[in-house]
Amino acid sequence: MNAAHKQGLRPDLAVIADNVAPRASVLDVGCGDGTLMQALRDGQGCATRGMELDGPNVGACVAKGLSVIQGDADRDLAFYPDKSVDYAILSQTLQTTMRPDVVLEELLRIGRKAFVSFPNFAHWRVRTSLLWNGRMPVTRLLPVAWYETPNIHHLTINDFRALLRERGITVEGQWFLSGDTRCSAAAANFRAEHAVFLLARG
Repeated sequence: MNAAHKQGLRPDLAVIADNVAPRASVLDVGCGDGTLMQALRDGQGCATRGMELDGPNVGACVAKGLSVIQGDADRDLAFYPDKSVDYAILSQTLQTTMRPDVVLEELLRIGRKAFVSFPNFAHWRVRTSLLWNGRMPVTRLLPVAWYETPNIHHLTINDFRALLRERGITVEGQWFLSGDTRCSAAAANFRAEHAVFLLARG
C-alpha cells in the first residue's frame, strides 16, 4: 500500500497525491478540511495553500496549520497570478461550479499543470437507475437527493474529454475508479464512477 493510502485519503485524492512531484507548490481549490493539503505538506514537502467556501472547513484547515483562504472558485481565482503554482487542484468540485469551463481555464492559468477529479454521471449504475426507476440516482458517490445536491452540472467522462479537445488542453494523465479500485480506460465512460485527469496547456 502506498503512502497516500496509508494516510487514509479518499481514492481520487490518493491518485493525485501519488502523482504530485515532491516539494512542488500546490493550490487546492475547494480543499475541504485540508486532508490532501496536509498529506502533500507532511508526506512530500509540498508548499500548499488552499481555497475553500465552507467556513467550518476553513477553520479545520487553519487548525492543522494550513494556509487557506475562504473563497469561491467561480469568483476568486482571478486574484491569483499566472503560473504561480506547479499544480492547481480541483477535486470533486468542478460539477458544483457555475461555469466549469471558466474555472478550468483559470486552473490552467494559475497552475503549470492542473488535476481535476469528478464523478462520472454516465456510470452504468446511474444509467440503470434512470432506466428502471426514472429518477435521479442516489449512490455512494452521489449520496443526496436531487433537490439538495450541490452538483449543478452533471457531466460525463466523454463530456469532459470533448471540452478538453475544444479548448486544446493536453491530457498528461488519466485515472479511473470503480468504487475504491482503479479500472482501465477501456469503456471508462460506462464503467468508471470517478475520473481523475492531469492537464496542461498545449
